Amino acid sequence: MNANVTELVVFAVLFLAVSVMGFVAAKWRRPENIESLHEWGLGGRNFGSWITWFLVGGDLYTAYTFVAVPALVFGAGALGFYALPYTVVVYPLVFLVLARMWSVSHVHGFVTPADFVRARFGSPTLALIIAITGLVATMPYIALQLVGIEAVLKTMGITGHLPIIIAFAILAAYTYQSGLRAPALIAFVKDTLIYIVILAAVIYIPAKLGGWGSIFDAAKAKFDASPAPGDGITLNANNQLQYITLAFGSALALFLYPHSLTGVLASKNRGVIKRNMAALPAYSFLLGLIALLGFMAIAAGTKPVMGANGKPDTNTIIPALFDQMFPDWFAGVAYAAVGIGALVPAAIMSIAAANLFTRNIYREYLRKDATDAQEAKVSKLVSLVVKVGAVLCILLLDPQFSIDLQLIGGVIILQTLPSVGLGLYTRWFHKGGLIAGWIAGMGAGIWMLYMVPNPANGKAHFGGSAFGLANLGIDTKMTIYAGFLALAVNLIVAALGTLVFRAMKVADGPDATSREDYFADEGDPKVKDLDLASSH
Repeated sequence: MNANVTELVVFAVLFLAVSVMGFVAAKWRRPENIESLHEWGLGGRNFGSWITWFLVGGDLYTAYTFVAVPALVFGAGALGFYALPYTVVVYPLVFLVLARMWSVSHVHGFVTPADFVRARFGSPTLALIIAITGLVATMPYIALQLVGIEAVLKTMGITGHLPIIIAFAILAAYTYQSGLRAPALIAFVKDTLIYIVILAAVIYIPAKLGGWGSIFDAAKAKFDASPAPGDGITLNANNQLQYITLAFGSALALFLYPHSLTGVLASKNRGVIKRNMAALPAYSFLLGLIALLGFMAIAAGTKPVMGANGKPDTNTIIPALFDQMFPDWFAGVAYAAVGIGALVPAAIMSIAAANLFTRNIYREYLRKDATDAQEAKVSKLVSLVVKVGAVLCILLLDPQFSIDLQLIGGVIILQTLPSVGLGLYTRWFHKGGLIAGWIAGMGAGIWMLYMVPNPANGKAHFGGSAFGLANLGIDTKMTIYAGFLALAVNLIVAALGTLVFRAMKVADGPDATSREDYFADEGDPKVKDLDLASSH
């Protein structure tokens, strides 16, 4: 496949422009000393409403979202729209939770969710489990941003891994220098480009395809002819439970990811958090439009680019649609939106993962007396290692397997809900019960994922997250989101374990937080006079 010069030039110019912005960001709102996690890793905890809106939106709506959601709609139909209700229900769910997390984190100088768990339950072991869980769940998420860039490059006719390595080397360099300020500044450009491209797509492409009626008719005809029981232009009895539990489980998981909390903790006050939870559903409207691209690709007869293995790469469906329908110059703009859409979340994710390692492994177990500057240095180095690991995932693993890893990541991160989410509201759970619940939930989740096949690619195990209830001896073809059941197991075992430990009178760890911490605001003296260098 020959490279399209016009598309490539437009893509390269915009990509390099935002890379320059990443380096310039080091001087944007620069403090006297950036050598601390609070400055390098959280941008000085001083981002206002607009910056936070673009930062959190850019963090949650990634290149993978841009590529995978419409590709799922293209392949499965209505089930692919699960992402829409989950991004609608998630904001009311976390409206008060994140405000409480912001307050207690600012009072005590917490940088990671594991910091909070360490103080709340007085258990270094539980905090270590939460930190490792966050690291494991985040790594494949970073790798998937590379999948998005790779899909765009393949569509433009660029093959090989060298362009991916160069792109992430640039990302690593400006993240190392500028910290969270880099993705915060770039997010403005990323979101603006995505809004322009999607709004143009939903007006221009349907006009060329004969209108929305023709698009939905073509999609219906495709799924009516499909033998698969789980696809269709509407939901059916086999996939409705999967749709509901996947949407709800994904909503619960979204803000448990360390990178999601990183953007929130960088906000300057509780009001910023509340305004953002009210305004972020605007992205849900955008996501609905993105999902409709899958039906447009069906109507346009778009074919995915063939991979090196001779099989079609479904991740290229939407880039191929843009190549087919848009003029070359605007297709280049669309590709740049996807590419830049990978840089913002990848930077935030690597920073969040590095902060977890530095705070909850390095400082807790290797160097308790680490200074702010030492913490920042270790975090910078670990952020580089994390990016190298993400690149290796793409180089060494089948890209389809890395996507399966993301499904596993969602199930994994859900197991931190009892400690992090419920821990903000109650300390009833015993630390021993929480650890037992995590072990049970993690084991159940991995077993269920192992039992899920994927006939489409011939995989007998780890073929998705739709767990068949028939595996539990129930006579039905219905499926359910594996993470939802795993979380239920976690909560039941944690509750029973708590009752057992309390009956045995096993001492719980001390709680370093107080009720007032959960309502502190920027006007609170404890926040105003806070020495952010102390965290535990």
